[in-house]
Amino acid sequence: MVEIELDGQKVEVVEGSMVMHAAEKAGTYIPHFCYHKKLSIAANCRMCLVEVEKAPKPMPACATPVTQGMIVRTKSDRAIAAQKSVMEFLLINHPLDCPICDQGGECQLQDLAVGYGGTTSRYEEEKRVVFHKEVGPLISMEEMSRCIHCTRCVRFGQEVAGAMELGMSHRGEHAEIETFLGQTIDSELSGNMIDICPVGALTSKPFRYHARTWELSRRKSVAAHDSSGANLIVQVKNNQVMRVVPLENEDVNECWIADRDRFSYEALNGTDRLTQPMLKQGGEWKEVDWQTALEYVANGLRNIQRDHGANSIGALVSPHSTVEEIYLAGALVHGLGSDNIDYRLRNAEFGAAEGVRTLGTSVASLSTLQRVLVVGSNLRKDHPLFALRVRHAVRHGAQLNVITSPAAFNHADAWAMPVAQVVLGDAAAWAQALADVAAAIAAEKGVSAPAAGNITAQAQAIAKSLLGGERKAVLLGNAAAHHANASSLLALANWIAEQTGASVGYLTEAANTVGAQWAGAQPQTGGKHAGQMLAGGLKAAVLLNTEPEFDSAAGAAAAQALGQAEMVVTLSPFKANMAFSDVLLPIAPFTETSGSFVNAEGRLQSFHAVVKPLAETRPAWKVLRVLANLLEIPGVAFETSQEVLARATAKPLAASNATRAAINLAAAAGTPAVASIYQLDSIVRRAPSLQLTADARQEVAP
Repeated sequence: MVEIELDGQKVEVVEGSMVMHAAEKAGTYIPHFCYHKKLSIAANCRMCLVEVEKAPKPMPACATPVTQGMIVRTKSDRAIAAQKSVMEFLLINHPLDCPICDQGGECQLQDLAVGYGGTTSRYEEEKRVVFHKEVGPLISMEEMSRCIHCTRCVRFGQEVAGAMELGMSHRGEHAEIETFLGQTIDSELSGNMIDICPVGALTSKPFRYHARTWELSRRKSVAAHDSSGANLIVQVKNNQVMRVVPLENEDVNECWIADRDRFSYEALNGTDRLTQPMLKQGGEWKEVDWQTALEYVANGLRNIQRDHGANSIGALVSPHSTVEEIYLAGALVHGLGSDNIDYRLRNAEFGAAEGVRTLGTSVASLSTLQRVLVVGSNLRKDHPLFALRVRHAVRHGAQLNVITSPAAFNHADAWAMPVAQVVLGDAAAWAQALADVAAAIAAEKGVSAPAAGNITAQAQAIAKSLLGGERKAVLLGNAAAHHANASSLLALANWIAEQTGASVGYLTEAANTVGAQWAGAQPQTGGKHAGQMLAGGLKAAVLLNTEPEFDSAAGAAAAQALGQAEMVVTLSPFKANMAFSDVLLPIAPFTETSGSFVNAEGRLQSFHAVVKPLAETRPAWKVLRVLANLLEIPGVAFETSQEVLARATAKPLAASNATRAAINLAAAAGTPAVASIYQLDSIVRRAPSLQLTADARQEVAP
């Protein structure tokens, strides 16, 4: 540790720290633009100049290492004069458009100009003009004359997102931040550049000119898409979601969010919203009141239970639904005497419940891993925030090994990070590839291999990698979870992890995949699983927040099979499944209801509604509770979602990634069902700006 004096206060910091770090520890604010705690030091804005005793000139706090006994003054006349001089230079060419700038009210330059800027300028020359750039549907670069060349956006792309899509061309007053060769910004994390831009140079294209920051109410929430469980601030005006930005949580999402969490809100205000219960009568849809719709559903379920038995009724639930909603869907089905409920819509193999499948380690620990083996995943696109952490680990010396399909690794930069070893093959070959790695590990350790494998050069290299290092993980991706031979992949991964001292777990597909297992949303006593229900095994189907045609492995065949049922009830925020449904019940999306999600590591996060339900929309947990009451199902008289959560988690299943399945290396039939990054759920599918991105236009890669 090194002790320095900062504004008369003694501060101890780690050797190698900068003066800026000492100031942060002491709670002293030093004005800055280019410095960001998550990015490398650039020292190019010079706003953080401070006085260091015995130094011949003011020094940048962000790039000046501390030394024992150093005396620093951040508020001296010399330091303030230097900071004011820098501000004067920054404002020479800055346009005077604060009244119409989207950044107004939350602009660092605006804030600091109040304290460090002059009332007049000595420069009367014409201000420079930088022409706008077209970089895609998400980020606006219309006013690049505002740019102060802090290069935060450039460093974010290079160091955090892994794709240097922006750079600075030319020098001096001709310098510009731009993409090269007219390319667009296509990173799945690109929206974070908007947040870290300290001026109004990069702004949100979907939000542009929709509201001023002081008009917005800010409410906390949790992301409803992938399994990271990112914490959000949802900004609201006139009972409409206007913008979504990250809420910092170092253990979950740090200070970043993926673009689908940021921009998918557009769907919530779209024309496809279902606002009134609807019944199909004589092939025509008619709007009805809630009482009529619910009584129609209750009577229909009673009649089918009487005529065909309880086993002809089932529920298909989305793992993007809340714990409370999924639990009550299960209570409804079980109360009718059926065990037909499942969330595993994209799976090809349906094993018995053996505990909750989780990440097997904490999300934060992904940043400190030294050895990683990822199986059956397009990590960067499937789980952008997990990829961000693994990328951080790789930049600090970790070795990443991958077994996946050629489509998920179609070029060297596909994962935006160096990969030590990659084994590419069709899904049917993944079990054999894992067996080869296991055989190489067995040979190295002199133990018996769990299955017959060939010790190839690649398998041997992966084995040696996993046997080295201390902190390691074997991670199974979405395609591995959906695999027709998923149990064998898990069994082999468990053996490899046991022999190498690694953790093993699933990256998990959706916002509440783990929560769905907690809530028991899969057959417990031999009921029909999702594959059987989607093949036409039901007379009555309840679809919670899902569109089987897009959300299941069955695809278009699911619509045809469900069309044969006597009654299909869809609970959705959108006009969905209209071709084969008999009843549409408008339920609230995650922004309009209270609820809970459980992320990949098993972290339970509850949230409140940030806006009132639209029109006649109702929270799904309330709809299911009332429906259960009409069917006289006992034990569901809940008054709040917190009561439902308490019941759902009273006896949660133990987290376990173990499996008792026998290892089968035979080529499994079928290809895992994998959603594209912007087709994952009903909200993302209906977000116009996301559907205009390069990722939305590309083919799906398992």
